[in-house]
Amino acid sequence: MTVRAPADTHEVFNQSPPFVDVDLYACDAALQDAVRANGAAGEAEALSAFGRRWGSAAMAEAARLANEYPPRLKTYDARGFRRDTVEFHPAYHGFMAESIGEGLHASTWTAEGAPAPAPAEVARAARFYMVAQVENGHMCPVTMTRAALGALAAEPALRDRLLPKILSRHYDPSFRPWWEKAGMTLGMGMTEKQGGTDVRANTTRATPVGDGYLIDGHKWFMSAPMCDAFLVLAQAPGGLTCLLMPRFRPDGQVNGLRFQRLKDKLGNRSNASSEVEFVNAFAWRVGEEGRGVPTIIRMVQLTRLDCAISSAGIMRMALAQAVHHARHRTVFQRKLVDQPMMRLLLADLALDAEAAVAVVLRLCRSFDGAARDPQEAARARLLTPVVKYWVCKTAPAFVYEAMECLGGNGYVEEGALARLFREAPVNAIWEGSGNVMGLDVLRALAREAEESRAVLAALGAEAAGLPGVGETLAAIERTLAAPEREAHARSAVERLALLAAAAALATGAPSGIAEAFARARLGPSGGRTWGTAPLEGSVVTRLIERVLPA
Repeated sequence: MTVRAPADTHEVFNQSPPFVDVDLYACDAALQDAVRANGAAGEAEALSAFGRRWGSAAMAEAARLANEYPPRLKTYDARGFRRDTVEFHPAYHGFMAESIGEGLHASTWTAEGAPAPAPAEVARAARFYMVAQVENGHMCPVTMTRAALGALAAEPALRDRLLPKILSRHYDPSFRPWWEKAGMTLGMGMTEKQGGTDVRANTTRATPVGDGYLIDGHKWFMSAPMCDAFLVLAQAPGGLTCLLMPRFRPDGQVNGLRFQRLKDKLGNRSNASSEVEFVNAFAWRVGEEGRGVPTIIRMVQLTRLDCAISSAGIMRMALAQAVHHARHRTVFQRKLVDQPMMRLLLADLALDAEAAVAVVLRLCRSFDGAARDPQEAARARLLTPVVKYWVCKTAPAFVYEAMECLGGNGYVEEGALARLFREAPVNAIWEGSGNVMGLDVLRALAREAEESRAVLAALGAEAAGLPGVGETLAAIERTLAAPEREAHARSAVERLALLAAAAALATGAPSGIAEAFARARLGPSGGRTWGTAPLEGSVVTRLIERVLPA
């Protein structure tokens, strides 16, 4: 007798296939245009190979595993010795090996620790953007390792000792002193319970001893606790100071880092973030005593850039998933992608996805040129918090809207959209919230008024002729000149970001894309949600086709 299983009661059909085994570079017209426009066209073949690797079904499955099985804190070993180690799923280590092997932590630096020549930042950003579409958690130690060299420049002798291990393309997850390993990673601990963003309120103390310091205190957030060393801020006799704290003391003994627990986070599940206490923990000074914030801000400028790159990548994958689904799903006897409201919604989303990658890679070009061009250096300083603000704040709502395109399928954990949605908010919070970005922009305008005005003028010139540019510039000027400008800094920063995005599209995207963006985002028309932009049929079709080849 044959018994029909309950699962055999129906035929499964009208479900979109998984969006896997794709070339994340070749299928992304906006990314290709931004790469070409910002001087990295010669990287196209290598980027396509990278895109095929990261767009594979195997990578998608590894991302699921790394996030479904989060890290665990192991405080003691089997014999009762304090170790404070973190165990990860093998998929996490696989991602770390992939990214470090590709040099995402090191490719923007020379063997001497100087910035690598152009287009190093743009080429790396294109890869980082594709990685963000697949798995974001492991990118935390990768970006901090890359950025830490910015701060270590303040202490050249120490930097030079560490440099060969930092620049190594070998990922070594073993728990042993950094000098015994094939390569090392670096983390960061800034915030404390009582201070948060206000790091000058830190109470952790650094006491000079020998050629270093002993640290006592705590950090409320210590990212990637299995890194080999951490840049931390502590109160030394001369004031708030930046220090490098290794996991092992110079004599080879485990250092005094006592991890209290791992944070149970909304997203970023594959990556460990911890609470830590320091008990006579050894550290080396980085920069002068009392100059902790200016020293570590060299690192933060680079991590903020990576926040924007990552959020742009998250937006891209969310949109690609939505368009892919809409092309395969039939509703009311028509493909979703052929239905008028859905078409306008997807095209409206595509406008911001195009703008995000364009403005981010244009900013990376400024980082590439900063060493030799003062105008590009000024542009990088002013626009980094601006671009981080807009791209990182756009991403969470953007991913939600893309999730809605998949209906209930987008809301369940088996799909990529749920993970992307939980991941999206972290970049807006990490390395400075929206209010902090607003204050940083105001400080940049005050300290470098002439240079900042030149940046605004350049943006206006690049976007000249687009709808709403003149009005946007005037609104920015009015807000910045007002006595209550701090209260309205967000308004000025948002307008400045939109202007920068329009300028990036004007100089890098095909004709018509920048005009459509400017009309929708700088002009008076359009609503507060996606799917309300004043886009014509031909522009709608073009934008959707640029998301994914039909």
